[in-house]
Amino acid sequence: MISGPEIARDIKSEVKQEVEEVVRLKGVRPGLTVILVGNDPASKVYVRNKQLGCDEVGMKSEAIRLPDTISTEDLLKEIDKLNYDMHVHGILVQLPLPGQVDKNKVLESIFPEKDVDGFHPMSMGRLVAQEECLVPATPSGIIEMLKRKNIDILGKEVTIVGRSVIVGKPIALLLINESATVTICHTKTKDMAMHTRNADILVVSAGRPNLIGGEMVSEGAVVIDVGINRIPREEADERLLKWRKDDFDKKGATLIGDVDFQEVEPKASYITPVPGGVGPMTIAMLLKNTLKAARMQLGLNL
Repeated sequence: MISGPEIARDIKSEVKQEVEEVVRLKGVRPGLTVILVGNDPASKVYVRNKQLGCDEVGMKSEAIRLPDTISTEDLLKEIDKLNYDMHVHGILVQLPLPGQVDKNKVLESIFPEKDVDGFHPMSMGRLVAQEECLVPATPSGIIEMLKRKNIDILGKEVTIVGRSVIVGKPIALLLINESATVTICHTKTKDMAMHTRNADILVVSAGRPNLIGGEMVSEGAVVIDVGINRIPREEADERLLKWRKDDFDKKGATLIGDVDFQEVEPKASYITPVPGGVGPMTIAMLLKNTLKAARMQLGLNL
């Protein structure tokens, strides 16, 4: 079992030490500003968790809350202020945004050196070119997990299920940069099981609960499950109701991944659970990105 909270704690501890080093060398405390548009409950939780993460490692954090009626132009003005604010080292716009806001314009307006989400086209281009850049947090967290568990990537067959800009595409690039042989599957893939069974390392980020069953995974594979699916009691089958009885009794719902854990876990050499796997890594790597952004802006060697 690969424990996300355990590895995330180690990373936060390292970041905390480096933050104090930046303060000692430059008299500046690295800072992250998050923009939250509207009142989406899940987004509020994510923003709060990011702020708590900043507190843990000694960073400054600020949340700017804007109404869900805001126009693209007014949001761009807010971002522009932050781009030129030397006390802000990282800028993050919490997604999703309301329908009237042009998401691409917004994400592209953040200066690449402050783009701690790593979604700017320039950041993506640098990733392709294997140049120094800020890399999306979840994919870089996956690489960190593999390396800290001493799981060899070089020359391995890796299958990725999902091709999103947030996870699928950047993790493919990172793995190629680590000299893995990478296959990407998606909804139009004709025989997904053929590709997943061929994988030494399987990364699943499709947003479909229990998409990957035991028959789709080879013996001894490393399985990284990025999916987070909330299943209410009324949608759960008997097997899930029994397995996650405590969750259903306490909360009326449970979280599961895209991998059928009960079927796949006995076959895997390593596996990430849901919850308690990749999720905690995302905030840890976001903090690491904010530190990296601050070091770049302050002229400190990475």
